[in-house]
Amino acid sequence: MPQDAFTRLDALFKERPAILAPMEDVTDKVFRRISRAHGATICVTEFVNVEGLLRGCRTARRKITLTPDDALTAIQIYGSDPTRLAEAARVAEASGPLYIDINCGCWVPKIAGRGAGAGWLRDPQAMVAMAKLVVESVSLPVTVKTRIGYGPESDMPIVDLARRLEDVGVRALTVHCRTAAMGHSGSADWSWARKAREVVSMPVFVNGDVKTADDAERALQETGCAGVMIGRRAIEHPWVFREVRARLERGETAPPPTVEERIAMCIEHLAANVEERGERRGVAVTRRHLSGYLRGMPGAAALRQALVVCDSHEGCVELLQGARQRAA
Repeated sequence: MPQDAFTRLDALFKERPAILAPMEDVTDKVFRRISRAHGATICVTEFVNVEGLLRGCRTARRKITLTPDDALTAIQIYGSDPTRLAEAARVAEASGPLYIDINCGCWVPKIAGRGAGAGWLRDPQAMVAMAKLVVESVSLPVTVKTRIGYGPESDMPIVDLARRLEDVGVRALTVHCRTAAMGHSGSADWSWARKAREVVSMPVFVNGDVKTADDAERALQETGCAGVMIGRRAIEHPWVFREVRARLERGETAPPPTVEERIAMCIEHLAANVEERGERRGVAVTRRHLSGYLRGMPGAAALRQALVVCDSHEGCVELLQGARQRAA
């Protein structure tokens, strides 16, 4: 076994990392690069469907293709068949990720309803057996991302699950502190991450409602977890990673991004996505980020409206450059 991979991961986990959560249609290589440049310690790919991967589906193959600057990236896989998950883990391993993560937390009905993602929480015993098979099938570290239970439940399975997953060789656990039934509604209850952390020696990471440096600091103080995983907030504000790292590593409050930084981020992300995906698709997929990138700027609402209806890369850049000049 490549013990250097385990040693390296253990060292990273001791840094109280801020990890970019896996998000479908978001955490592609362009956004991973942006997040890493702004302080994300580790990034996780989009969800990779094991059936698509094993069939050689182009989309799945794209998701596991890691560039040289993706050295600190994990590949997350999901599926409902333990044998297929193990096979897919071996395929993903060949791409050279930092580790393999198993998605046991996606609540979306078309995923969880078919037994994948958070669907595994309906049968914790099967989930543990599946994780054991994956661990034994690869030589890289294997981690699990899950929720506190499927819900609604009065006695969440996460604490017992944490013990059992560690017993079968899972290297770390990320707990999104909502039930699957909650989706993204309600508030994340971080106390469950603390309860899970208290019964294992492996690192536990807290996820859910970590939106600011204050949140990250409070989450770690309340749970004693090894680090935080940040998802939806990063879509609109990747600077959150530098803000969290400044707080956790130096006890400092990082300044908010300037107008120039916000506009430069829009231009950079547009250019990278257009280069990667072509003009029409590249412009379209960047739109979900732009409103957040521009938030708080004078005239941001009108600029966002103009960008939403602009289909050309050149036109978007002209709009952004105009905003830059007006702000100067």
